[in-house]
Amino acid sequence: MIIQSERVWINQQFNPAQLHIHNKKIVNITSYNSHPVDHDYGKHRIVPGFIDNHIHGSYGVDTNDADSDGLINVMKGLVSEGVTSFCPTTVTQSKDVLVKALKNVAKVSQQTIKGAQIVGIHLEGPFLNKAFKGAQPEQHIIPSNVDLFKEFYSASQELIKIITMATELDTDFELTRFCVDRGVVVSIGHSSATYDEAMMAVAHGASSMTHVFNGMSGLHHRQYNLAGAAHRIQGVYAEIIADGNHVAWPAIYTLMMAKGPYHNILITDALSVKGIPHGNYELGEQKIEVKEDGSAYLKGTNTLSGSTLRMNIGLKNLVEYAQVPFQYALNAATINPATLLNLGHRKGKLAYNYDADFVVLDQDYEVIATYVYGECVYQNKKAVQ
Repeated sequence: MIIQSERVWINQQFNPAQLHIHNKKIVNITSYNSHPVDHDYGKHRIVPGFIDNHIHGSYGVDTNDADSDGLINVMKGLVSEGVTSFCPTTVTQSKDVLVKALKNVAKVSQQTIKGAQIVGIHLEGPFLNKAFKGAQPEQHIIPSNVDLFKEFYSASQELIKIITMATELDTDFELTRFCVDRGVVVSIGHSSATYDEAMMAVAHGASSMTHVFNGMSGLHHRQYNLAGAAHRIQGVYAEIIADGNHVAWPAIYTLMMAKGPYHNILITDALSVKGIPHGNYELGEQKIEVKEDGSAYLKGTNTLSGSTLRMNIGLKNLVEYAQVPFQYALNAATINPATLLNLGHRKGKLAYNYDADFVVLDQDYEVIATYVYGECVYQNKKAVQ
């Protein structure tokens, strides 16, 4: 199959080009109009598929539910927002709930589903700091425990690729080092870490920070703390929720410009209430209120519990509202999360021998079509026939 557009994102810029696809891979890239094509998307933009490495659920389904059919529906639904790969993300809960959830994700990941592909699991908690618990249920937050993590890792069939933890509570960085030795990304989050404590965690292998500004010690000119460390340590990845509720647009701009083009990561942190009407819901043991603007709060509080953000809208928000360069925004949704997950050799950009995962966007960031492994798995009414 050959597709083309006047604007294909190659080498960090748009070029008129054709993508030749065979056996799930991009096998050749040629000049625009050089060969007969199967699909010509004209002036629509073709960009790498989006990778969401922090998403709890959507469409009424939560990762912790351990619902196989529900998770498959999530996989099928996420392609409508351009997501081609994702990491189902747990929330702090009891050991039994988490083990069942991890086993379920591992089982579903082995099935052939025409939708967004599971490329790992993000274990958010339970090894967090109660002082910055956010919407994480406090009664299930526990100290770092290598033996318990081994059980989680085994239940996931070693599919855990990211763990969010409060590294300042990890005695002698024992769990941090254990995870790093196994290629699991340690992301500092729900943490009271000072700047110096963050520096030491990074020295022991932590390489990411979870939803920067949210669930962490803040940035102050005399106490730089964890949010400040996210700005200063350029080589560490920084997750950002670009929904306009979690972080002010100027703060997103300063963070992303400080990090540069290759260490920002756009996430949705979406809850199961994404894609369903606003109202009151119960997620696990927490009561959630979803307001008309899509924001989600713990019922009766001012505590944000996650988002209902779509990845294509997050990309648009970064460019149109946070006003970061398009390259920074797109990288945050593609090559940066791919690199963090050790997938940068085959996902996250349009190049020879890369997986044929890509999205066709119109000028307003609406998804026209989504391709996973070279197969069109989503096409909306505007798509070119």
